Amino acid sequence: MRGKDILGLFNILIVLGILGGISYAALLLRPAEFDQDTLCLAGEVPPHMAIVIDKTDLYSPEQAVGIEELVLSSRDQLDIGEQLTLFELDQRGELINTNNFSLCNPGRGDQINPLYRNPQLVEARYQALFEGPLQRALSDLVEPKESPASPILEALARLAVSDEFNAERPHREIILVSDMLQNSNLFSVYGRARGDLATRLPDPYQVALALEEEYGSGLLGVEIDIYVIPRRGWEQDQATVLRGYWDQVFRQLGMRARWVSL
Repeated sequence: MRGKDILGLFNILIVLGILGGISYAALLLRPAEFDQDTLCLAGEVPPHMAIVIDKTDLYSPEQAVGIEELVLSSRDQLDIGEQLTLFELDQRGELINTNNFSLCNPGRGDQINPLYRNPQLVEARYQALFEGPLQRALSDLVEPKESPASPILEALARLAVSDEFNAERPHREIILVSDMLQNSNLFSVYGRARGDLATRLPDPYQVALALEEEYGSGLLGVEIDIYVIPRRGWEQDQATVLRGYWDQVFRQLGMRARWVSL
């Protein structure tokens, strides 16, 4: 074989090698398929962030603005493929999915590699399929309501055993906006005539035990961030007695709790 033929064959092999490498890289880095209804990665169980707004008591317009800002801030923390669901503890004391909003972050234009996907098209899809529904849900989420019952702990327990938020998820986080003034058959903070709040609250261990007997241990391992809504006349108890009491209950349930000012 002549030298030119050998050189030509060598060049062809180099080109084939480069094309093969590009094809392999494209195969590895091509966009994953998304579920059309949830925008979650097809065939995967995503981590899940649930935002629960306790609407069993009224809050001020300023607090409503703070809640909206909290939701938008949480949205910005989502990884691609992470699911966000909005819930409210409504006027019937039931946990409901606000406007059926439960979607995975499909990725924004600035979250993807421009070598493999068009950032403008990705951002347009994000705005149409994720941001639009979120904004519509927010318009109802911050509309104040009121209820005589406030079964906060039971609502969290029911959420933790639901199909969309059970222990099969690789990571579960609850962001709870509430005054934390529990009022249910499990226990109630009300009834000041019965004595000091610290002395009338039931044993945290017994509360956790009763909850798990009814709902199971679904809250084990859940992370929860609590944004407390101040209530007139309860501010001192909310910051001291109630916070300490809830910490004990959450610890008995195997949860990791953080307290944040709204």
